[in-house]
Amino acid sequence: MGVRTNTVVAEQPEAVEDRKPQADEGRSAFTPPAGVEQPPLPDLDQPTSEFAFPAGLGQAPEAPAAEPEGSAFARPSTYSAQHSPPAFTPAHGFPALTLPRDAPWQDRMRTMLRIPVSERPVPEAVQRQDESGPAVPRVLDLTLRIGELLLAGGEGAEDVEAAMFAICRSYGLDRCEPTVTFTLLSITYQPSLVDDPVTANRTVRRRGTDYTRLSAVYALVADINAEGSETTLEEAYRRLAEIRRNRHPYPGWVLTVAAGLLAGAASMLLGGGLAVFLITAAGAMLGDRLAWLCAGRGLPEFYQFAVAAVPPAALGVTVSLLHAGLKPSAVITGGLFALIPGRVLVAAVQDGLTGFYITAAARLLEVGYFFVGIVVGVLSALYVGVQLGAKLSPEAALQAEERPVVQIVAAMVLAAAFAVLLQQERSTVLFVAFSGGVAWVTYAAIAVTANGSRELATAAAAGLVGLFGQLMARYQHTSSLPYVTAAIGPLLPGSATYLGVLNIAQNNLNDGLSSLARAAALALAIAIGVNLGGEMARMFMLAPAKASARRAAKRTRGF
Repeated sequence: MGVRTNTVVAEQPEAVEDRKPQADEGRSAFTPPAGVEQPPLPDLDQPTSEFAFPAGLGQAPEAPAAEPEGSAFARPSTYSAQHSPPAFTPAHGFPALTLPRDAPWQDRMRTMLRIPVSERPVPEAVQRQDESGPAVPRVLDLTLRIGELLLAGGEGAEDVEAAMFAICRSYGLDRCEPTVTFTLLSITYQPSLVDDPVTANRTVRRRGTDYTRLSAVYALVADINAEGSETTLEEAYRRLAEIRRNRHPYPGWVLTVAAGLLAGAASMLLGGGLAVFLITAAGAMLGDRLAWLCAGRGLPEFYQFAVAAVPPAALGVTVSLLHAGLKPSAVITGGLFALIPGRVLVAAVQDGLTGFYITAAARLLEVGYFFVGIVVGVLSALYVGVQLGAKLSPEAALQAEERPVVQIVAAMVLAAAFAVLLQQERSTVLFVAFSGGVAWVTYAAIAVTANGSRELATAAAAGLVGLFGQLMARYQHTSSLPYVTAAIGPLLPGSATYLGVLNIAQNNLNDGLSSLARAAALALAIAIGVNLGGEMARMFMLAPAKASARRAAKRTRGF
């Protein structure tokens, strides 16, 4: 085999040097090769545009004709600068709206809340503000704490918002928006359109009835909102702490006796005598103590109402079994008067009529639960009595004797006892007792003397109570609840409730449900009458100026 040999011949250094690329050729790939003519450089003095029409493609297209009338971009042929339509904002500007300072602060703040933000009056002069500006977090916290006490005391959502708005404006926070629902209060403050809003909220965990505390809170809000007042944040916090620490004006045993007086007076309205009065009062006081015991053990209010309704019904069944010649229906119905939640019902309907539908629905649901609890308690006792042979006749519940003097006195005692149960100030009890007597006289004149509709009579009597209560509240610069809630006590639908429960216990479901529906209608008539009376009272009082009149939402016309 032959061997193949590769021979490498070294090139001369001069040849390698001749074949090395030039510097420009080595750097750029766009350098033309040798022998190719360089293209001419562009004229920098006359730069071209990428939107220029290329040469050689003919003439540029002509401009489009004017848009025909009707196009969104065409100017109408009837337009003329000399006869242009008026602008939305007139040349002289919008008039500055102001609210009179002599009007009640509740009406002024309610007016502000019902006016859109863009149309509200100009901000008022800040009454209490340091050089560094208002303390926004502290003002919002004070506002929420006061709103919590008002809402927990049973005040309507619109009145709570008006009080919160008044406090914020008094301390210099004009661009604020309060919001109130059944258990949640929130408020938002935005210093300007370019600043971030500040929002705070507070939850109402527990609600209680103390109209003395409610009146004290209203006095604090009135002092903060008064013209020329110098109530500082520290002073407001101190007074609020005192209001929270104050004890109730009546001890527990007085409340128990008041519950017995209320039930006994209600039995006198229905034709009962002294013996019926004492039996009914004993049953109501026993039910009240059992309810207090359940509350101390942490049971919900539903079971408290059910337990409190059992003793009056059981005593009524016992009276029927003993054949003592008394009226068991008056005993049972009198006990129901002390349990029907008229306070919550009035607040629920008021919230619904003023546009706070979420709060109104929640409160009505609460009333429904309480009502069912009462029905369960009474129905349990009546069912046992029917099984034992108690002679309970539905017709006997409708036969009420006409004793005008006794019934008027009983109505006044009932209203006064109701006022004590609501923890009202002693100075308001006499006025409430008088209003309760007037309400009963109005009801009896229409329903008994004139043989009119019970619903119409109830609404008319409640309207008078609302009218007088609202006028008295504005005179005293306080809430209307202490003058209204207790005065409607004689109008509560105790008889219709007892009749419905008795028919259900005797397996007359249709009649029983019909009577319960009538009781609900009477309760709604009370609440609507109270609200209508309050609105009529505001019509006779000094109201804000016409330019900023109190507005409400327009009807939707089915939309």
